[in-house]
Amino acid sequence: MKKALLISVAAVVALSALTGCTRTSYAIHTNDGRTIVADGKPQDAETGLLGYTDANGVKQQMNKSDVKEISEIPKK
Repeated sequence: MKKALLISVAAVVALSALTGCTRTSYAIHTNDGRTIVADGKPQDAETGLLGYTDANGVKQQMNKSDVKEISEIPKK
C-alpha cells in the first residue's frame, strides 16, 4: 500500500514539473523599438488592445497599433 502511494506521489510531482516547463514565452516588438517579453501567448481583444502577462506575472495591455511584430521565443 505504501509503495502504491509513493509511486502516485512521485508521478504527480513529475507531471507538475513537466507542465511548468511547457509554458511558451513571446517577444512583442513595438514600433518604437522596445521588446517586451510575455509569459504565454498575447491575446487580441475586440477593443483594439493586446493583452499579455509580462515577465513579472502582471497582466498588461497595449494598443495593437503600437505592435510591430510578435514572435515566439524558442526554448533552449
